[in-house]
Amino acid sequence: MSFRLSQRDKDIIAFINQFRAVDRDSLVDLFFKQLKSPINACNSVMVRLYRLELIERTQQYSPTVYLPVDAKIKKNSQKILHFLSILDVYKQMCTYSTPKQVIVEDKPTGRKGGIEPDLFCIFKGSPFWIEIQRNQYSEQKMQEKINLYEEFFFSDQWKALHWQPEDRSAIFPSVILVTPVRYAVSSDHIRIIQVANIQELMEKYNGSNKQRKIRTKATDSSGGIRINLT
Repeated sequence: MSFRLSQRDKDIIAFINQFRAVDRDSLVDLFFKQLKSPINACNSVMVRLYRLELIERTQQYSPTVYLPVDAKIKKNSQKILHFLSILDVYKQMCTYSTPKQVIVEDKPTGRKGGIEPDLFCIFKGSPFWIEIQRNQYSEQKMQEKINLYEEFFFSDQWKALHWQPEDRSAIFPSVILVTPVRYAVSSDHIRIIQVANIQELMEKYNGSNKQRKIRTKATDSSGGIRINLT
């Protein structure tokens, strides 16, 4: 069978491969929103890509959730909800600025038992590792998770990660815990930010940024907001 894929087709397939599970409405928001009938257009494209066997889908959820063609997760797996939670945080960030260097389920240590953040990205100029807590854990378990980040910090291996800037000193990402629960965790070496969602993160930043501008009377020469929490 011969067929030609548009650039949008290729971008959608790559996005699904990257995020592992993507619901129809998210695809509408990210790829079809500018069209006159975005839902119909999305449905038409996704049916075509599915029939071409370039993506998989599960109708266990409504609207339909799309998966990579070689997905190793079952179509009724709870893991799908995990990936949809990661996607939701990404979409929240996109309402402010599109994240760069996005890595889903990052494994920067390259070994089992090291830190495994749900998401890495550079957002508004600063690197973040993001942990999305859908379930409540004990404070001891959460502190153990933070201790792994400290362990990686002292290893200095993070200085060689591919996304590090070439023209200035390496940066250790801030760790964002996206959680409705506040944990009594702490670190003397890495920045930990606990928020319920990205909106709360931005509100915290905007508040501190306004206070800083009042104190310093500084102006942003870039013409936009820049988060720098490291």
